[in-house]
Amino acid sequence: MSADPSARRGIPDATVARLPEYLRALTGFAERGITSVSSEELAAAAGVRSAKLRKDLSHLGSYGVRGVGYEVDHLAYQISRELGLTQDWPVAIVGMGNLGHALAAYSGFATRGFRVVALLDQDTALHEQEIAGLPVQPMDALPSLVTDQGLAIGVIATPAASAQSVCDQLVGAGVRSILNFAPCVLVVPEGVDVRKVDLSTELQILAFHEQRKSLAAQGALDTVAKAVSR
Repeated sequence: MSADPSARRGIPDATVARLPEYLRALTGFAERGITSVSSEELAAAAGVRSAKLRKDLSHLGSYGVRGVGYEVDHLAYQISRELGLTQDWPVAIVGMGNLGHALAAYSGFATRGFRVVALLDQDTALHEQEIAGLPVQPMDALPSLVTDQGLAIGVIATPAASAQSVCDQLVGAGVRSILNFAPCVLVVPEGVDVRKVDLSTELQILAFHEQRKSLAAQGALDTVAKAVSR
């Protein structure tokens, strides 16, 4: 059974960060016609330990059914509701370079509770060009997008040099949630949430782990070589 959302205690940020992975795994199960899963199966699909998964889901008031596990559709709905995905969130993408083009063409937004309502760029040469079925608009269209279309989330896909200015314009127009793809840290007032996606940083972290694995493999080879030479 699930607790009344109004009575539910706050969910830790770390748990919120894992909920999309649980939802992704549940969607995969549903697409394969699986109606119920154990905590171990769901945890494995999401890449976490089963104990952590059970603790995370306890914040939603859902503990599953002993001997049965979790009902896939019901749990997916619970998580979608907690994440606010039971309604469409209007999104604007700012910056129509290669990344902006790719994001505009990404079909996954519509299936995950997000609706791209506008594409914006400061370059007047791009205005009125159409990308993925939407015209590119100037930045001064932001206030009307917030007022008329309920724009809720701004996605910044600009170079780092212009990201803060774009962020200020989004905030000034009333946007309170921003996803930043630019490789920089944005300064925002209290009450504005920013999530940062830094592809370079992620690649650097992978390079670190790759180097560690290479060094470990080389160390193993050196050990074998020494043993053979004795």
